[in-house]
Amino acid sequence: MKQQTVTPTNSDLSVYNLKNVTAHWNLSPEELQRITIEKGMGKETNNGTLAVNTGKYTGRSPQDRFIVKDDYTKDKVWWGKTNKAISQENFDYLQSEIEKYLSGKEIYVRDSYVCADPRFKTNVRTVTEYPWSNMFAYNMFLRPEAKELENFQEEWLVLCAPGYEAKNFEKHGLRQGNFSVLNFSKKIALIGGSAYTGEIKKGIFSSLNFILPVERDVLPMHCSANVGKDGDTAIFFGLSGTGKTTLSADPDRKLIGDDEHGWADDNSIFNFEGGCYAKVIDLSEEKEPDIYRAIKPGAILENVIFKDNGEVDYMDSSITQNTRVSYPIYHIDNIQKPSYAVNPTNIFFLTCDAFGVLPPVSKLTPGQAAYHFISGYTAKVAGTEAGITEPVPSFSACFGEPFMPLHPTVYAEMLSKKMQDAGVNVWLINTGWSGGPYGVGSRIKLKYTRAMITAILEGKLDKAEFNQHPIFGLFMPKECDGVPTELLDPMNTWVDKAAYISKSIQLAHSFHLNFEKFASQASNQIIEGGPLIDEHHHLNDHI
Repeated sequence: MKQQTVTPTNSDLSVYNLKNVTAHWNLSPEELQRITIEKGMGKETNNGTLAVNTGKYTGRSPQDRFIVKDDYTKDKVWWGKTNKAISQENFDYLQSEIEKYLSGKEIYVRDSYVCADPRFKTNVRTVTEYPWSNMFAYNMFLRPEAKELENFQEEWLVLCAPGYEAKNFEKHGLRQGNFSVLNFSKKIALIGGSAYTGEIKKGIFSSLNFILPVERDVLPMHCSANVGKDGDTAIFFGLSGTGKTTLSADPDRKLIGDDEHGWADDNSIFNFEGGCYAKVIDLSEEKEPDIYRAIKPGAILENVIFKDNGEVDYMDSSITQNTRVSYPIYHIDNIQKPSYAVNPTNIFFLTCDAFGVLPPVSKLTPGQAAYHFISGYTAKVAGTEAGITEPVPSFSACFGEPFMPLHPTVYAEMLSKKMQDAGVNVWLINTGWSGGPYGVGSRIKLKYTRAMITAILEGKLDKAEFNQHPIFGLFMPKECDGVPTELLDPMNTWVDKAAYISKSIQLAHSFHLNFEKFASQASNQIIEGGPLIDEHHHLNDHI
């Protein structure tokens, strides 16, 4: 799919106070790759894929993400550690600084849109300092037809200037020189001081996570989705490193998308984006064939290390654990076109449990589903964020708290209602450790996780017999095709059963402690969906 270079009729960038710029409009990925190589900003692998280094920032910088607090946002946004406020005045200063910085430069402009469902289509114009940042926008956003580009009018504007770092940053409401700021009234996203391309993607999708529920009654979800031959849709929630991209790539099902979706009132599930942004640490063709084969000309590899023969060494994490590839979704063979579907039937919550406590598969009641959605438990995998070098247990509300501007209970209530209306089954899948915690046990084999998900999608666990976990109350199937029976109850995999109980109670307390901040706005049904053990209960009450 080769994009035609089209300069729209409204190509006067002085309306954005960008002066004396040499602007390249909607260049093809081939052209952007050529320019990147010529400028010495990247190199090609032995199969011709572009590889770049994002510099100081190899992951998102969540502490440097801000939302403008104004009349539109002040009473709607869940302000705090995740959603930091910045004033309109400070935003205006930063915008004018980026405009001055980009003026006089060679820049790259990309016109694209997000939301595959035409009812929610949102046009985005991305202005970038670097050619490969522009190629990333081509890969990750949806690509208009040439005729749509001629009279393109953006709804959102992204200004991306990795080379600009704010001076006197504290005076202007910042923590340091880099920043990502959303202004919902002006519909502008500013990115300064970081070349990590994920900031472009997450800026626009954070904006959708606010606008769609508030204005369109659409639930935004940090999830992947696929659809089976019978039209049944499966949704996979999970944070980075839990297997969201991997597990939604199924040769027997068409991929709708791998990271960001909306759930509309008519039970349609639609992709927000036009590409995939997958982790590639330890990647192999055997483990993840779809991702491996998608790494070809048109894709962009980030922060990888080369072997002497020009091959990528996917095992090498010396720059970061968060090595990535972005590619347009059409690099995957088995995709849903256009990328939306109806009839959600199964929802999977993916967690990477570093404690080795949670069962590899369990069925959730409606109360448990809401509780675990609000909790969003996983292990934060090394390298996804700056400063994280080892996995640590982590809770991220709605499996995407860093990108959710509203209070988590808003999304949880929407999900709960849509789940009940659609009659979906909800499953908790642990892709983390078994037989002991991280460092003692081993990671659950991907082939077993795939077998569990296949059994669910084929309806084989609908009538299964279940055991209830004594501490978490989760319902664990007694048998599952293709999975060793002893693996299904995690206590069986630990040599020291007392150590398992102790670790389980420790994790249960972590859940209760985390949930305290949501409890005042949660129903009894949701609260009762949590672990059976708390400070006032003893294990003997439940065995």
